[in-house]
Amino acid sequence: MIMNNGSVRYLIFFQYLGTKYSGVMKAPPHQAVKGVQNYLEDAVRSLKPVNEVSLSISSRTDTGVHALGNSAHFDLQRQNGKPPFAEEVLVDALNFHLRPEPIRITRAYRVPGGFHARFRAVSRTYVYRLATGITHHSCTPLTDANLCWGLRHIDLDVGAMRDAAALLVGTHNFSSFRALNSETPFKDPVKTLEKASLELGDAFVHKHFHRDIQFWELTFKSRSFLYKQVRRMTGALVAVGQGQMSVSGVKELLEAQDSQAYPHNLTSPPEGLFLTRVEYHQSEGQRGRSKGSQ
Repeated sequence: MIMNNGSVRYLIFFQYLGTKYSGVMKAPPHQAVKGVQNYLEDAVRSLKPVNEVSLSISSRTDTGVHALGNSAHFDLQRQNGKPPFAEEVLVDALNFHLRPEPIRITRAYRVPGGFHARFRAVSRTYVYRLATGITHHSCTPLTDANLCWGLRHIDLDVGAMRDAAALLVGTHNFSSFRALNSETPFKDPVKTLEKASLELGDAFVHKHFHRDIQFWELTFKSRSFLYKQVRRMTGALVAVGQGQMSVSGVKELLEAQDSQAYPHNLTSPPEGLFLTRVEYHQSEGQRGRSKGSQ
């Protein structure tokens, strides 16, 4: 796995709380608020490699969105012909240089020189956390501040939300659920959503914080997603749960295949969204194991 120039390619998995960052992608030098990638690349540079440092992130997340299992690859060549870092040593060294940022490397693997973290990923899983019974933002427990979407009403029509979520599973044109950006003309809106589920969530505060707050988790899994697709799907499903949209309304929205058909101010906020897992084929896993975020 050592390339001709003596460098080694590593695949890393990492976590972050996205509240203070411009997103995961690198921000330009003139921008005051940096991206997670800026700090990751600075940490790699602190290891004093011979080569120029450049990370390729597998999954883009926006400002305020968190990750428990994003991934990236980069090449590293040590000075004076030193042997490559062992994977465990690399994890510890990068985490040392990332302090005190809320960014953590969880695992590292040496991979072939042709491996690409983004294009070799076979699935990505996102979880969106909802908290019902939050009548004011100050009601959100500190342990969950900026880590969930607080909804005023305690009751959600869970059955209707699950029926609507089931309509999204499968291969569809998801144009209605994507926000427009500069990449829109180049992105195929047809995606295969493997999973869209709603389950009861949990939180540390349930045992210690005596308020009528209920946590829910929406889980979405696909090989890839369109820009803000998960947050738009979440917003529509919550609208169904609150009686603001019917299940058939979600079906009609999906069939419209038009981003302009999506109602204004319905997109869910970023703080409840977590990228929880990026997976690769077993053949590309370490010691025959499939790589994920756990």
